[in-house]
Amino acid sequence: MNKKLQTAKYVFADFLSAVIAWSLFFIYRKSIENSNSDLIPLVLSDKNFYLGIILIPFFWLFLYAITGSYHHIFRKARMRELGQTLLITLIGVIIIFFAFILDDVIASYQTYYKSFVILFSLHFFFTFLFRYILTSSTLYKLHHRKIGFKTIIVGSNGNAVSIYNEIESQVKSSGNQFVGFVHAVEYPSYKLEKFIPHLGHYSDMRALINTMKIDEVIIAIERSEHKTIEKIISEIEDSDVFIKVIPDMQDFLLGTVKTTSIYQTPLIQVSFDFMPPWQMAFKRMFDIILSFLAIIILMPVYLFCAIGVKLSSKGPIFYSQERIGINGRIFIIPKFRSMYIGAEQGTPMLSSKDDERVTPFGRFLRKSRLDEIPQFFSVLKGDMSLVGPRPERQYFIEKITQRAPHYRLLLKVKPGITSWGQVKYGYAENVDQMIERLKYDILYLENMSLAMDFKIMAYTLLTVMKGSGQ
Repeated sequence: MNKKLQTAKYVFADFLSAVIAWSLFFIYRKSIENSNSDLIPLVLSDKNFYLGIILIPFFWLFLYAITGSYHHIFRKARMRELGQTLLITLIGVIIIFFAFILDDVIASYQTYYKSFVILFSLHFFFTFLFRYILTSSTLYKLHHRKIGFKTIIVGSNGNAVSIYNEIESQVKSSGNQFVGFVHAVEYPSYKLEKFIPHLGHYSDMRALINTMKIDEVIIAIERSEHKTIEKIISEIEDSDVFIKVIPDMQDFLLGTVKTTSIYQTPLIQVSFDFMPPWQMAFKRMFDIILSFLAIIILMPVYLFCAIGVKLSSKGPIFYSQERIGINGRIFIIPKFRSMYIGAEQGTPMLSSKDDERVTPFGRFLRKSRLDEIPQFFSVLKGDMSLVGPRPERQYFIEKITQRAPHYRLLLKVKPGITSWGQVKYGYAENVDQMIERLKYDILYLENMSLAMDFKIMAYTLLTVMKGSGQ
C-alpha cells in the first residue's frame, strides 16, 4: 500500500473541495452586494476571488494537518470522519469569519448568520463528500482483500491459531495479511506453523518489521506466557507499527484499556500517541515561540555565563555531547561547560554531588540549571522540546534498558530541556537513580498534555529562581 499516494489523494480532495466551496460562497456574497448584475464577470474581475482561491485552501490544509487528518491514512472510518470533519469545519469557518468577513459592510446581522451557515454547509458538504468516496473505496478494498496490512502474530499455539482462524474467516476482512508468526516461548512444535510461516523468536521482530515492511503486530500468546508480554512490547514499541493484544477479562473489568473490534475479534490496541495531533502541533509552535523569546530575553544571561565559564577554568565556553533523541536519532546537545577540560575520558561517567571534576562556577550553573540554556537553540532546530524526558547517552540507555526495558518508551517523544523527572528528582548520579527517576518520566508520558507542560515549565522556573536544583 502506497501511503504517500493515498495521503496525496486526500490532500488533493481537500484542496479541491476548499476551492469549490469558497468559489460558490464568493459568488453568493457578490449576489448580495449586486443583486441586479451579471455575477460571473463581477467575480472573475475581483482580485480577492483569486487571492481567496490561493490562500483559503492552504489554510484548510494546514488546519487538517495539525489536527491529524492525514495520520493513519488507511485506517479511517466513515463515522469518525464525519465527526472530525464537522468539528474541524466549524473551527475553520469561525477563523475565516473573524479573519476575512467580519468587517464586511452588511444590511443586518442576519446576513452574517446566513453567510456563516452557507459557508459552513458548502465546505462541509464537499469536503465530506470527497472524503467519504475515498474512505469508502479504501474500506471496500480492505474488506475484499484487495489491499491489506502486513501482519505478524506473536504466539504459536491455541490463542494464536484461534485469532488467525477468526480473522481469516471474516466475511468482511479486517485487512490483515498474515506474513508469518514468531514464538514467545520455545516448544518442540508450533500449532500455527500449519497455517503461516514460522519467522523465529520475538526478539527478531525489529529486523523483521524493517525488512518485511510490517504494518501490524498481533500479540496472541498463551496465558502461561504472559510474563513475556512487557518484553515483547518493549522490543517493538519504537517501531512504526500498530500493536494489538488479546484482552484478558481483567482488562475489561478494570477499565484500564481501550478496545478495538476487528468484527468478531476484540483486541486491545496499544497506543503510543501520547498527545492528540493538534496538541503536538501546538506544542511545537510553543517550543519555537518561547525558545525564540527566551534566547532574546536571556542574552545578558548568556553573556554572563560565557564570561563566568571562561574565567573559571581554561577551555571552551560550550560543551557538546552526543545524545539519543526521538526514535533513537543521534543529535548533539550543547551546554555551558561546567567541568574541567579532560574530566571525562574512557568510560562515560555521571556527575555526583561532590564531583571534583565540576568547576566552582559550574556548580552554580548546575544548581541554577543555567548550564542548560544553550539548548534553546536545539529546540528551535527541532532536536528537542522545552518539556520532555532528558536525553541520555547510548552507553547509559543500554545500561538502563537491561534492567528497565520500558525505558524505550521515552524514545517515542522528543527529549526536553526540562522534565517531570528533572523537576521532581533532579540530576541522577548513577544508573540506579536514573531508573528511579524513570518513573516520573513514564508518569509524564501517561499524562502528557499542554497543561502538564506549562506546569512543569512553571516549576522549573521556580527552581531556577530559587537556585535549588541538584
